[in-house]
Amino acid sequence: MSSQSTAEYLSEHDFFSGLDDDILKFLCDCSSEFVIKKGQILFLQGENANAFYVVYTGLIAIKIPSIIGPSLEIQTLGKNQVLGWSWLISPYKWNFQAEAEEDSELLMFDGAAILARCEQNPRVGYELLKKFAALMSTRLDVARQKMMDEWNPPGFA
Repeated sequence: MSSQSTAEYLSEHDFFSGLDDDILKFLCDCSSEFVIKKGQILFLQGENANAFYVVYTGLIAIKIPSIIGPSLEIQTLGKNQVLGWSWLISPYKWNFQAEAEEDSELLMFDGAAILARCEQNPRVGYELLKKFAALMSTRLDVARQKMMDEWNPPGFA
């Protein structure tokens, strides 16, 4: 990351807006910088999910693997976009896979530590669940639309 501190970055980030300072500080404590090179897989569908990410630079493609043929690219995430909600919902397995479309810098958040805090402090859990529920809804809607566009046979209503 640049000279901007993680605390400053999160406090100015739309996704984290409205969170109390104590929650932001805790999230900072649970974060680390993560670099991934173009073509590398960040996570695979079905693997244990124990983190979420914010894209700082670069592009990360979210995909659904296919049984045969290439994976279906659902969405490409860029600067400031949040990636990953599976760490929050049992059975804690990735629902999609993610691959770097270009060299990327991410902020990685320790999902296990955050989930433990959510269990200890329901207020924190509720605040984060509201944020991630909106992310889940958006991501699943984009995936549904992309699958309909790609896999809908001509003439099918």
